[in-house]
Amino acid sequence: MDRPTRPTLPGHACSRRAWLLAAALAAASPLASAQPSAQASAWPTRPVTIVVPFPAGGGTDAFARPLSAALTKSLGRQFIIDNKGGAGGTLGAGLAARAAPDGYTLFMGAVHHAIAPSMYPKLDYDIERDFVPIGLVSSVPQVIVVHPQRVPVADYKALLEYLRKNPGKLNYASAGNGTSHHLAGELFKLQTKTFITHIPYRGAGPALQDLTAGQVDMMFDGLGSSAQHIKAGRIKALAVASDKRAAAFPDVPTTAELGLPSYQVATWYGLWAPKGTPKELVERIQAELRKVLNSEEIVAIWRNIGSTPPDLYGEAYGRFVSAEVKRWAEVVRASGAKPD
Repeated sequence: MDRPTRPTLPGHACSRRAWLLAAALAAASPLASAQPSAQASAWPTRPVTIVVPFPAGGGTDAFARPLSAALTKSLGRQFIIDNKGGAGGTLGAGLAARAAPDGYTLFMGAVHHAIAPSMYPKLDYDIERDFVPIGLVSSVPQVIVVHPQRVPVADYKALLEYLRKNPGKLNYASAGNGTSHHLAGELFKLQTKTFITHIPYRGAGPALQDLTAGQVDMMFDGLGSSAQHIKAGRIKALAVASDKRAAAFPDVPTTAELGLPSYQVATWYGLWAPKGTPKELVERIQAELRKVLNSEEIVAIWRNIGSTPPDLYGEAYGRFVSAEVKRWAEVVRASGAKPD
């Protein structure tokens, strides 16, 4: 007698298919989870672009170029500087924010990008939300510099006396509206009750070029970009905006020594990746950044231009940036600075 056929239970075929699908996904998941790690360990397999949102020759460039050369040497792949100046550094920042989050476009920004949200309310990017913080690259005090022929004063006190007797007669160059150079000048005017005409440029490089050429009177510049010109005698340093003298310029007094203790301004530079860059890849880039920043070569270069490599990465660096955004918003309100 033939054995009766076992009836198929309702949903049995569907359940089996679901089980097979689940098993396939489970088998594939280790491979899927391994992909970001494999991507991170292989990075970089081709050239990496570092967007610098200012023209060549400025403070950001002074640190970005040695950094890119050191990364190229360390990793065996070229790191290319792409200068995208304009709108106080916000044009290049917007372009970098829209780049593919694959580790092959990085953004070298600065303190200016913590100021920009208060100066430009309609930015097409958000420095806190549209980027992943990698690490702080450098922080240097700003320095008050003058052209020695156009402003023939012996020291800071003589400059202050001249400014008070001649309001509006001198001008100062900046890297653009909303940059630290601009805000440092406005803060100085506010605290010293003086008036100096602001002349914005499309970056610190062109501004500094005109200052050294004698086309403008003075500048509140980051020590990193001014250092070589101070040493060459093309411009004269009158004060460092800090409570501690710069090791590279021990003879230049601080604003704290000169009776202006609350006037402390530092220009810092940092590295970001576009939002969405995988965590493992960000951690790999951070590790490589830490390695080159602590190399003898970079330590020596940084020291020569008045800086030392910082030690601030990832979330801690992100919190630092957020605090700077709040700090500079207060300065903008107090000074009344506006885009010209």
